Amino acid sequence: MNQSKKILLAHGGGGQLTAELIAEVILPAIGGQDASSLNDAATVAVGGGQVVFTTDSYVVQPLEFPGGDIGKLSVCGTINDLAVSGAKPVALSMALILEEGLEVSLLCRILTSAGQAAKDAGVTIVTGDTKVVERGKGQPGITINTAGVGVPLAGANLGFERVEEGDAVLLSGPLGQHGLAVMARRGGLGVAAARKGHYVSLQSDCAAIHGLTSAMIETLGSKVKWMRDPTRGGLAATLAELSAATGRNIEIRETDIPLDPTAHAVAEMLGLDLLNVANEGKLVAVIASDAAEKAVEILADHEIARSSAVIGTVGQSDDVPLVEMLTHAGGRRIVQTPYGQDLPRIC
Repeated sequence: MNQSKKILLAHGGGGQLTAELIAEVILPAIGGQDASSLNDAATVAVGGGQVVFTTDSYVVQPLEFPGGDIGKLSVCGTINDLAVSGAKPVALSMALILEEGLEVSLLCRILTSAGQAAKDAGVTIVTGDTKVVERGKGQPGITINTAGVGVPLAGANLGFERVEEGDAVLLSGPLGQHGLAVMARRGGLGVAAARKGHYVSLQSDCAAIHGLTSAMIETLGSKVKWMRDPTRGGLAATLAELSAATGRNIEIRETDIPLDPTAHAVAEMLGLDLLNVANEGKLVAVIASDAAEKAVEILADHEIARSSAVIGTVGQSDDVPLVEMLTHAGGRRIVQTPYGQDLPRIC
């Protein structure tokens, strides 16, 4: 990446430009590891044992949206990065950057929401920091940074290198609810659909998923080979990363992907591809084929994963591996990582 260039909003969109920024600028500068081996969290040796560590920052606008807010999002997002890395979340830090003029009542609502999300997940917020910036000199309202620490689950053995031909690809529920709920609120759209005689509004799927990941690992052990939460860049970016890192083709079936009717209708109305829209309470997993049916049963026992399904299969190795979707019409479509910021910022 040419250092004479300037940072664009698209560099934070979770797509190809983000990957280039990390691989070509950030990691070489800090002496970090090769980008191809990066995960959502890092396992660190401490005092003869191991801990799993992650961090993330949140700048979503609006600060409150149907189904959540920036406080709940920051807690659940950090818990989820630990969860898909095969860890039990234990503790979080929370650092706040507040804009001058922020209403204290709004701050209280957001922090109460964050605290409740942590309590519901059995995780403690143990430390943090607060700064205030002049009005108009930073992100409007609030920026939150969270870091999380967890302990590896017994039996967890996850990694790109464990993915094999014939493995099943699982998705824990409908796509796009978070990104579309945030965009609808930002645009002042009141979105609802009629279901069983009453209207249901579009809600973010913002939720902690460590109950899903721990249940699968505790029951299936090494049959669980790899996991991710499909946030920025959506399912498309997640599967493209998997394909590139493993060197294997992946085929998914459009007919098997769970859909939320309201989210689907909003995506069509706005001309958006649900595969690219962010999720904040979903799980993508690669499972050994002989354990895929059991994995779906385990996930479906949880309220947030009732519509879990096997959506595809890992294929053979290829010099130029691809993710392909078998469409409703019987054709094939290549699924690629979004290049930049195809959608407005949603986390």
